[in-house]
Amino acid sequence: MSLAARLPRAGRVSVLIAAACMLIVALGMPVARAETPSHLLEVHGSTDAFAAPGVALAWGVLRGSSETASAVIIRVVADPDAYRFVSMTASNPFSGRTDTLLPATAIGGAADLRVARGRFAELPRTELRFFTDEASMRADAPALVVFYLGVPDTTPEFADASTLSSDVDVRITRVRKGRSP
Repeated sequence: MSLAARLPRAGRVSVLIAAACMLIVALGMPVARAETPSHLLEVHGSTDAFAAPGVALAWGVLRGSSETASAVIIRVVADPDAYRFVSMTASNPFSGRTDTLLPATAIGGAADLRVARGRFAELPRTELRFFTDEASMRADAPALVVFYLGVPDTTPEFADASTLSSDVDVRITRVRKGRSP
């Protein structure tokens, strides 16, 4: 005889109600960080090209003569009606160290952000923070944060800047059309 069958009817109902309540609470719990403002959209940009309404970006590695001379290029293209400013931070989630790689800057359409490749070993979390206007930028209240944990594995590497630039443009066009990079 099962445990449920041995309980009186009132006990079975209580157990079922408690189980249903726990399931509802577990499924309805928010996954956002407690300090995240409700208007903020934070997205994990896991691949080398990303698009959301009003913004697209793509990564490329420009190989140098050595690993220390190599750079990661992130091309950001934003609709100025959606996002007027962008900033970039890098952090180490274990040590808590955070560096500003690019202070909030007017984007005006497109920008190439350049980071030394070795920096990702020290500070693997990169946040691209998009602000709708000057007031949100001054208040450090981005409307969109696209974060990465390291350089995406799929990021292509190039020996020359012009090939990288052409490839990044193609991938941004593709991802904006909803196709994979």
